[in-house]
Amino acid sequence: MPGHILRIVSIFLCGIVMSSGCWESDAAAKDLPFKQGDRMVYQAKWGIVAAGEAVIEVLPDETVDGVRSWHFAMTTTTNAALDLFYKVREHKESYMDLGRMRTLLYKEKEEGNHPRDVVVTYDWAKGSVTRYENGNTGDTISIPPGTIDPLGLFFYIRMNKLKAGQVLEFPVTDGKKYWNAKATVVRREQLTINGKTYDTFLVIPDMKRLEDVFKQKDEQPDLKIWFSADERQVPVKIESKVIIGTFVFELVSATF
Repeated sequence: MPGHILRIVSIFLCGIVMSSGCWESDAAAKDLPFKQGDRMVYQAKWGIVAAGEAVIEVLPDETVDGVRSWHFAMTTTTNAALDLFYKVREHKESYMDLGRMRTLLYKEKEEGNHPRDVVVTYDWAKGSVTRYENGNTGDTISIPPGTIDPLGLFFYIRMNKLKAGQVLEFPVTDGKKYWNAKATVVRREQLTINGKTYDTFLVIPDMKRLEDVFKQKDEQPDLKIWFSADERQVPVKIESKVIIGTFVFELVSATF
């Protein structure tokens, strides 16, 4: 499971631009579709071959530069069979401002075929981010208010009431570059996973800004995401089409 596939999946697990205005922190948190302790486990497949699993969870709140934040994490692991030719042990962490719609800190750590250790710091006084990779300082780039990180996007879409026909736009950065992403809520449909039927919304992100990763020449979408059509709006399935085939992540267990 190539590392760039996992990175793009986490970028587009979801997304919606939120204003840079304030959350009413504690009061609003009572109405959010997620809480500390939430944990979702996904089985990964490469075609019909089992490839590993991904775990997304909400950890206890943290303080970043004196600001209280949500702490989200995602861990992706390939299984022994896939490890033989492509081993992935990847961990991402997102720290989101509890009072405003923006990221405070983002981290990625990966072992395996392409080891790396990334820290992205957000300086909101200057409206910029700086990426540190494997101990080296990268370029600093400017970002607009409300910019969020790849993993933090996952939780933002769940705070928006989905409906067919919506087009969601959002600013995102991984520290290398900033872009305005877009995703379309295509339709509502029934989806069955391991014998369980879900009422879902199919969301298809616009991948045009990621042409350096996806080299597809056909008109089929590179990524599809199905979110549960309930108050939690949980991603229950993610399908990613790349040059070497299709990867599918399906929800197998969840603790809320």
